Amino acid sequence: MSLSRRRFLVDAAGLAASALLPIPRALARPRFASDPFTLGVASGYPQPAGFVLWTRLAPRPLEGGGMPPQTVEIGWELAADESFGSIVRKGKAVATPELAHSVHVELTGLEPARWYWYRFHAGGAASPIGRTRTAPAPDAAAERMRFAFASCQQYEQGYYAAYRHMSREDLDLVIHLGDYIYESSWGRNHVRKHEAGEPITLREYRNRHALYKSDPDLQAAHASFPWLVTWDDHEVDNDYAGDHSEERTPPELFLRRRAAAYQAYYEHMPLPGWARPRGPHMQLYARAAFGGIARFHILDGRQYKSPQVCTRPGRGGSNVVEDCAERLDPHRTLLGAAQEKWLLDGLSASRARWNIIAQQTLMAQADRMPGAGQSFWTDGWDGYPEARKRILSHIADGRIANPVVIGGDVHMSVVADLRIDFDDPRAPVVATEFVGTSISSQGRPRREVEAWAPDNPHIKHANPTRRGYTAMELSARRCLAQLRTLDDVRDPQSPIRTLVAYAVEDGRPGAERS
Repeated sequence: MSLSRRRFLVDAAGLAASALLPIPRALARPRFASDPFTLGVASGYPQPAGFVLWTRLAPRPLEGGGMPPQTVEIGWELAADESFGSIVRKGKAVATPELAHSVHVELTGLEPARWYWYRFHAGGAASPIGRTRTAPAPDAAAERMRFAFASCQQYEQGYYAAYRHMSREDLDLVIHLGDYIYESSWGRNHVRKHEAGEPITLREYRNRHALYKSDPDLQAAHASFPWLVTWDDHEVDNDYAGDHSEERTPPELFLRRRAAAYQAYYEHMPLPGWARPRGPHMQLYARAAFGGIARFHILDGRQYKSPQVCTRPGRGGSNVVEDCAERLDPHRTLLGAAQEKWLLDGLSASRARWNIIAQQTLMAQADRMPGAGQSFWTDGWDGYPEARKRILSHIADGRIANPVVIGGDVHMSVVADLRIDFDDPRAPVVATEFVGTSISSQGRPRREVEAWAPDNPHIKHANPTRRGYTAMELSARRCLAQLRTLDDVRDPQSPIRTLVAYAVEDGRPGAERS
């Protein structure tokens, strides 16, 4: 892609100037010629006393939203029942053009461990009804929780039937692990198309998010449960690491693009106010608890990442390498020093039965060279093996309770044992990993993945052919993972089935077929 310096500078100037503009007076009585709630509703970040409610006014979602450059007042209601016969809270929020007329309503003072229903209204129009819940109290001995995790939903490569099925599951929470949008068009046999070329400006990223958010099955999943979210690379640019882009764009220019992408991401997710970006910087890693049964450690594996090493000539980003001494540098980091310390401290302090480390990609080593020798992909944890070893050593030394790593990114389902030394089959298993397949993004050839199997005995399951999500049930006794996959991602009405299930017993790292 040829990136225009002028486009970067013009958009960056507008982004900076918008923060200095005075907030216009609210519209007294807005009236809409068409539905302003085209992107649905969402909720997220449940706590015992509250959560975040989200919507965005966008009567013409693929035209920058179609709203006038004025502030609009949005009303909201929260009820204890789906029919709204018992409204427990209501109020007003301000939707400004600076945030694309999105609102993030943060509620507190609610009852723990219960479901609520919510809706918005503006200018005589009403939003769809959403359902959400609060988390149990920190000391509550919750007997069971169910959540699903998903990732990688390239809009052109398949329909979101997986989300329609997910919305009908009995879940407490959904976690999205990255590649919510794709900035690029790639792959084969597309079933639908992006609205434009690769986004660079804030308006273009807003339009791309709006296109993805317009899907009714994705909207249904958002409206059914609270979500926790993190990003991967395609929310900005393929394979970016920190301020380094795949195209080796000058960092000062790439950070302007990153600022636009981060703002659009915040505008379209049910994120708390503390996550609002400051230019190209955005706090995203966070912890969330579900009573005493689970603590979720949500990681950001892009913003603070050391650039990939041993790149292809003239390119940045990932590579598959056989001999790359720089890969073993102990100073290289995937999370950044501050986030890595935050993770290790949080694991040590956790008293939860299950510690779920939610991150973007495959943590287990994956030797991609069949037979003698080894080769590794440098964009995932194999490009940062010393950083991975620090985390797994901390888990082992600290005897962290029931560590389970979940991930996405690689467009295949993976179940793996995590060891400090993957090359020693006698090394003890210290944690369990489940990587979910993609919602729609195309995977690698099956024969290629099968050829890796003999050299990776710690990987118990790997299937790149099916699309879907993973549903997990936690109890005091075990963690059960069901790999839910569609029959045909190209069929918007595709049925779904459990491809395989694995369980982890309390106190015994490592998954077994269930």
